[in-house]
Amino acid sequence: MAAPQTALSPADFSTLLIEEREDRLVVLLNRPEVRNAIDQQMVDELHLVCAALERNPKVLIIAGVDGVFASGADIAQLRERRRDDALQGINSTIFVRIAKLPMPVIAALDGFCLGGGAELAYAADFRIGTPGVRIGNPETGLGILAAAGASWRLKELVGEPVAKEILLAGVVLRAERALAVNLITEIHEAPELMAAAHKLADRIATQDPLAVRITKSVFHAPAEAHPLIDQLAQGILFESQAKFDRMQAFLDKKSAKSDKKSDKKSDATSDRKK
Repeated sequence: MAAPQTALSPADFSTLLIEEREDRLVVLLNRPEVRNAIDQQMVDELHLVCAALERNPKVLIIAGVDGVFASGADIAQLRERRRDDALQGINSTIFVRIAKLPMPVIAALDGFCLGGGAELAYAADFRIGTPGVRIGNPETGLGILAAAGASWRLKELVGEPVAKEILLAGVVLRAERALAVNLITEIHEAPELMAAAHKLADRIATQDPLAVRITKSVFHAPAEAHPLIDQLAQGILFESQAKFDRMQAFLDKKSAKSDKKSDKKSDATSDRKK
C-alpha cells in the first residue's frame, strides 16, 4: 500500500518555501525583508508542516533564504506580547513539535541564526553551517530570556560553561567556534550548503526508516526509561521484515566476498603448482 502523501501545496504558504520529495521535505524560511524573522504566520505554517510530517514521516531540511537562517523572533510582534502570550509558549510549542518529528531534522545554517532562529536550530537533530554563521541568543539584552528551548537545550548541546556565555553574556558564536563546541558539525561554503544537507539526508535514507524513527525516540527518552525502552524497541524491530531482509543481504554479501577470496586463493595455489 502506498504511503499517504503529505498533501502540502506551496500555494498555501506565504512565509515558507516548500519542496517535497519522496523521502524528504525541504522548508526555506522566507521573510527576507526582515532577515527571516519568525512571526506568528511562520509559526502557523510550521505547524502545518509538522502535521504533514507526523502523518507521513520524512526527513526535514530547514534553511533560510538570502544567506540568512533566521535573525530571531519578529521583534515588532514580540514587543506587543504580554504575560498570557508568554504562557501560551507560541514559539516553544512549535520548536518542541519540530524536535519530536518522527524522522530526523537537518538545519542548514547561514548568516544570522539568532534568538528564536537559534532555538529553532537547537530543536533540529543535525546542524550544519557556512563560514558566515553567527549563532547565539541575545535575549537578555532585550530584557527577556531565551524561553523557546535555549535555556535547557543549549546546556545539553554545548555544556554549561559555553551555554552560560551565550545565554547570560550574549556571546554570539562564529562558525569555527560553533564547530569546536559541536553546536554545528560541519562547515561548507554557502553555495554547497544545501548539497551537503541533501548528502546527509541521502545517508539517512540508506538506513531502515523504522529503525531510524525508533532510534530517535529511544535516544530522546528520559534516563529512567532505559534500559526497558531499549529492550521494548528492539523487540519491535526484531520482528520487522526489514531486519530479516537487511541482515540476510549483509550475510549474502559477506558470503560472496568469502567465496571470492577462496576462489582467488585456489587460483593462486593452482598457479604455483604449475
